[in-house]
Amino acid sequence: MAEIRLPPMWYHLFKLLIFQPMVKFGYATKVIGKENFPREGGAILASNHIGALDSLVIPASMPRRITFPAKAELFVGDGGLGSKIVAWFLKTVGMVPMDRSGGRASAQALGSITQVLADGNVVAIYPEGTRSPDGRLYKGKTGMARMALSNNVPVIPVGVAGTKSFKGPFGLPWVWRPVVIIGEPLDFSEYATDKPSTKLLRWVTDETLHAIQQLTGQEYADVYATRVKHGDLKEEGSDAFLLPRPGGDPAPEPEPVADE
Repeated sequence: MAEIRLPPMWYHLFKLLIFQPMVKFGYATKVIGKENFPREGGAILASNHIGALDSLVIPASMPRRITFPAKAELFVGDGGLGSKIVAWFLKTVGMVPMDRSGGRASAQALGSITQVLADGNVVAIYPEGTRSPDGRLYKGKTGMARMALSNNVPVIPVGVAGTKSFKGPFGLPWVWRPVVIIGEPLDFSEYATDKPSTKLLRWVTDETLHAIQQLTGQEYADVYATRVKHGDLKEEGSDAFLLPRPGGDPAPEPEPVADE
């Protein structure tokens, strides 16, 4: 796999001149807990996802560069001028294409993320996998936990509120006074392994979601949000799946490291 070269100049230029002023002053965003953000080293930022502008508000509010994996289709730019601009922007600021078709393509995408982490950068993930349909916190997918354990990096829980957008100046999507809360990093280094068990992956995922819930105070529904948005729960919702918190099982014993 070719080594990834990230273009920090363009990222910081866009952030400092456009997005950070807009998010800070235009949206009047309040950021809490910046002191919790690690000053250096690879890490995974894990956040709840309640609004379309989360992917703008979050990186603009962080003290370090953030890389969001984006759908691979967005990098093609074959749907007209707008899609070409989006593709150019994503490539320019160094976002990572995420191919979700499975097999070799998905493995290469995960390899790209591994490279970003190995270079000492921060990757941002929405463990729920999609935006919340009703403001609740939903069951997390375990891909984030696999990345954290296989790369032995901390997880930074982040909670956002007030990012549901409305039509603002010039018809642009806008938010007003959103809040971004950065929690203390979660250290799972005791469990780091290239081959985590299903039980360990679920425990790390649930602990991360619980840390996010403590920041946001959201109700928790123990079901995947995609079922409520597009699946068999589209009509009835998630009331039957409400729990006080994700998981709650005791910490598992560290898995033995296989001999080389």
